[in-house]
Amino acid sequence: MRALIQRVRQARVEVAGEVVGSIDQGLLVLVGVQREDDQARADKLLHKLLRYRVFSDEQGKMNRSLIETGGGLLLVSQFTLAADTGSGLRPSFSSAAPPALGEALYDYLLAQARLQHPRVACGRFGADMQVHLQNDGPVTFLLES
Repeated sequence: MRALIQRVRQARVEVAGEVVGSIDQGLLVLVGVQREDDQARADKLLHKLLRYRVFSDEQGKMNRSLIETGGGLLLVSQFTLAADTGSGLRPSFSSAAPPALGEALYDYLLAQARLQHPRVACGRFGADMQVHLQNDGPVTFLLES
C-alpha cells in the first residue's frame, strides 16, 4: 500500500457538491492499493499513520504523532498512487489492485482506523472527488508498507 500523507490545518472531500468527509488539524491521507497488498500491509500502514511523527512539539521539531495530538485522519482512496511511473510518458496501472480488492482493503483500513482513533473521516471509494485542503508547512511524505 502507498499513502501520500499531508499535514493539514483542515481538509474536506466533496462528491457532487456534497461534503462526505472533513477534518480540522490532522492528516489527509491519499491511499493507493497495489495488487500484492493484504490486510497485514494495511495494518502496518495504519500503525505508521497513527504514530508517524510529523507534528511539532514545543521546540518546533516534528516529534509528535497523530495519536499524541488527537488530530483528525481523513482517508481518501487514490487509485493513481498505485501507478508505475518508472518508464515512458504514460503511467501503467498493472500494479494497481483490481477494484474489488482495492475497495475491500480501503474499507478494512478505514474500519481499523475508526477502531483505533477517535477522529476519522473518509472520501468515497471510486467516486469523482474534489479534495480541498489547507496544507500545514507544507509537510508531505510518501509511505509504503
